[in-house]
Amino acid sequence: MNPARISVRNLSVRFRTDEGLVTAVDGASFELKDGEVLGLVGESGSGKSVTAKSLMQLNAGNTAYGDDGEITLRLEDRDINVLSVSNSRDMLAIHGGAISMIFQEPMASFAPAITVGRQMVEQLLLHSTMSKREAKEFSIEMLNRVGISDARHRFDQYSFELSGGMRQRAMIAMALSTQPKVLIADEPTTALDVTIQAQVLDLMTDLVAEFGMAILLITHDLGVIAQTADRVAVMYLGKIVETGTVRQIIRAPKHPYTKGLLEALPNLDDLGAPLTPIAGDIPSPLERPAGCVFHTRCPGVIAGRCDVMLPEITDLGDGHQVSCFAVSPSVVAVS
Repeated sequence: MNPARISVRNLSVRFRTDEGLVTAVDGASFELKDGEVLGLVGESGSGKSVTAKSLMQLNAGNTAYGDDGEITLRLEDRDINVLSVSNSRDMLAIHGGAISMIFQEPMASFAPAITVGRQMVEQLLLHSTMSKREAKEFSIEMLNRVGISDARHRFDQYSFELSGGMRQRAMIAMALSTQPKVLIADEPTTALDVTIQAQVLDLMTDLVAEFGMAILLITHDLGVIAQTADRVAVMYLGKIVETGTVRQIIRAPKHPYTKGLLEALPNLDDLGAPLTPIAGDIPSPLERPAGCVFHTRCPGVIAGRCDVMLPEITDLGDGHQVSCFAVSPSVVAVS
């Protein structure tokens, strides 16, 4: 049995603002195992990036985590509860050691006044026992491995001298150079053209096979999910409303939000067919609806039920779970 490399249980994230506490993530739970790609999908504002940053304690200083939430990172010699970490030893193990992150926009991740190579070497000196010379050679090797041509020359360049595709590859190389157990990829292909996007996705698939790492892939694109992920968690307004394998989610979705995301995709067999968007807009976190959070946009809403009560998570078997009254009548009363 392959135990979870990282386990998230009942994660709630709120931000202290002048208007009060704003809920970004509400009771999210999932697991990620070695050699597995978990796709976290949902519209902008669903809480995907906040969830990912919680795995490394990278959210802003005004963050408040729920008291009963837990993120357990399994290492070879110990388990770490990420949310309770305060000592520098465990924090160093989390930040860039056991967990690395590929951010959505690499230009915002690389320091513009420092060469790409110097940044890669600095993190290796921090997280490994390599000498400066060894760190340089290893960094060049990693740039080569992710498909950057003339890597020794690129090592001495600044991020603004690289193309978008090269910057993204350099960001992947930097994230992988510490040989993390968990790789978080936050919209890694959003700013890339279709050709480079396909190359980056193929690269990530190859890296899972080569290093056996666990990958949390965050995206709003179900096409990317279908191509890359093993399992999928669908998130809406801070809640995970459906989880399952890629086949279960793509072929047999149960939650109306998941169905809406799939119906909004272009039909390759009928390119002239109009797109079917999900009606309405995602509510503001400041004005979270009561009951099921999706009821304000759901085409099958049950008045007096969906708008006042929370549906429980229903296990459909084989790891497929959904939170919807159309699937199960189970409820959790909302105070």
